[in-house]
Amino acid sequence: MRGEAAVTSLSADPALRQAKALQSDGGLTSIKFHALDIASSSSIATLAAHLGSAHPDGIDFVINNAGIAMNGFDLDVVKNTLAINYHGSVEATRAFLPLLKKPDGGRIVNVASSVGQLSRYAQPIKARFLAAKSVDDITKLMDEFTSAVERGKEKEEGWPSAAYAASKAGEIGATMRIAEEVQKAGKTGVLVNACCPGWVVTDMTKGKGHKTPDQGAQTPVMLAIGDIRGASGKFWRDEKEISWTD
Repeated sequence: MRGEAAVTSLSADPALRQAKALQSDGGLTSIKFHALDIASSSSIATLAAHLGSAHPDGIDFVINNAGIAMNGFDLDVVKNTLAINYHGSVEATRAFLPLLKKPDGGRIVNVASSVGQLSRYAQPIKARFLAAKSVDDITKLMDEFTSAVERGKEKEEGWPSAAYAASKAGEIGATMRIAEEVQKAGKTGVLVNACCPGWVVTDMTKGKGHKTPDQGAQTPVMLAIGDIRGASGKFWRDEKEISWTD
């Protein structure tokens, strides 16, 4: 499996070996693989149960980099893209939140994209994203987008004809609403943020991009372990908070 191959590759990484970061070289770090299909509720639940059992004292952070960008644009593309980038990400975030370090520490980082910024939308749609009070409100917008595509009316109703962009707008919006839920529950040590890694050279970008994977990882890693002064419910790129509305 690709996950197991990644573990093998990382375990042999010259930089990690030289730094003696891994347990095999006398360090403190071990790298493990566990399967996760973020479009499957049972798969999410299985991983959450495993993490809860393996780490009863809680986990420090989750970086959710799951995502899909499909060719073309039609109803099937929209449904499949939203199933992973939006619905799966929301479900995984909710499943992993209770596993964060007790009583109220830990971080969630959802890797989204700048194509999810609201400048792509007609003012009425943009206003509804900004006025959303809950994840349910964001989900309703995703459902309306799907319905508009099914009727061939997405452009007329203010949506872009782009499943990936709409899914990432939803992911950012839902991340912000979940951050508000956490804050209202008094868990001020739990930080939930979304970010754009930039245009990274990966399989998903078909080898195009301006950043290496290491450079693309800098913002998510900063949000997971860096000093972000308690920031939560924000959108980030290039290690800085940026506007979701622009």
